[in-house]
Amino acid sequence: MQEKLRETTAYIQSIIKGQPEIGLVLGSGLGALADMLEDPCFIPYQDIPHFAVSTAPGHQGRLVLGRLAGKTLLCMQGRFHYYEGYTMAQVTYPVRVMKALGIETLILTNASGGMDPAFAPGDLMLITDHINYMGTNPLIGPNDEALGDRFPDMTEIYTKALREIAREAATAEGITLHEGVYVAFSGPSFETPAEIRMFRTLGGSAAGMSTVPEAIVASHSRMKVLAISCVTNAASGILDAPLTGGEVLEAANKAGADFTTLLSAIIARM
Repeated sequence: MQEKLRETTAYIQSIIKGQPEIGLVLGSGLGALADMLEDPCFIPYQDIPHFAVSTAPGHQGRLVLGRLAGKTLLCMQGRFHYYEGYTMAQVTYPVRVMKALGIETLILTNASGGMDPAFAPGDLMLITDHINYMGTNPLIGPNDEALGDRFPDMTEIYTKALREIAREAATAEGITLHEGVYVAFSGPSFETPAEIRMFRTLGGSAAGMSTVPEAIVASHSRMKVLAISCVTNAASGILDAPLTGGEVLEAANKAGADFTTLLSAIIARM
């Protein structure tokens, strides 16, 4: 891992100018924010040593370095998913790279299905905690103490101070920001109505197929983490209608204005 990180970071540092302060992972249909960065530098994933390649719809597949709200960001314009056939080490490798590049704060975003009947497509949800139902953990295997503890504490994966900043930014911009628990499934099939009923009973608020592996590894790496979910559809069984991937991307695109405004306001306050 250490040798791979050295090769990857050396390549990225040979291309970018300046020190990135914040890492940002843009989920399905949310990649347009990276196109708004000032003085952008684009690096396709396929050019980066030891990086995987995004195959999911709505994921452009490149790193973007640029400035937003006075901060220098390193954005993943598209992520890697466990359901694409990648290992958890591959899925979370970009987080390790960000940490190796000196980034201490990570913002994670995703598209999700709302379990709460009060959620509507296009709503935004601040993730306060998560339930890992993916059937695995990205920290399984030998542990490198230089990267993090063998048994890291997960009491506060989503940093309290950053959540407070998000609330303040949402209030200032007049944007409704729900809060809740994100449940991660492996995918790629959507959840069954019975699974959604079970996790609503257990306290779940939204369901998706990402974010939790990156959040666990970021916490293991002692990074500060903020996560925001765009509710793009009602989860299975909430409404009497089938779910489609196209519906997810369409709703995420429609939520783009509020999403971009909120993230910009949050980053400006960091």
